[in-house]
Amino acid sequence: QVQLVESGGGLVQPGGSLRLSCAASGFTGSMYAMFWYRQAPGKERELVASIMSSGGSTNTADSVKGRFTISKDTAKNTVYLQMNRLKPDDTAVYFCGARLTNDAIYWGQGTQVTVSS
Repeated sequence: QVQLVESGGGLVQPGGSLRLSCAASGFTGSMYAMFWYRQAPGKERELVASIMSSGGSTNTADSVKGRFTISKDTAKNTVYLQMNRLKPDDTAVYFCGARLTNDAIYWGQGTQVTVSS
C-alpha cells in the first residue's frame, strides 16, 4: 500500500520558516517526480514546487520563488520543502504528491501551514 506521510506543518509568524517533509513508502516501480501543492480556503489547488527523481531538476512557482526550496533524499524516498520568509498568503493545506514512471500518482493527507501573528 502506497503511503505518503507529511510532517512539519504548523503555526508560524510572518517572516518565519518551516520545513515540510514527505516520506513515500510501499510503492513498486520507480519514482518519476515528487511535488508539493497547496490549497487555501476558497482557492484552487496550486503547484508550489516539483523535483525530478532523476537528475534532481526543480520547478518552483513564481509566488514562492526565492523563498521556498524543494529538495530530496533519494535513498529515503523523501522530499522536503524549506519555506522561508513566510507570508500570510502562504497559509494553506500543503499536499505532497508522487508520480511514478508508470504515471501512477499518489497523494499525502495534507498538512496545515498557518502564517499569522
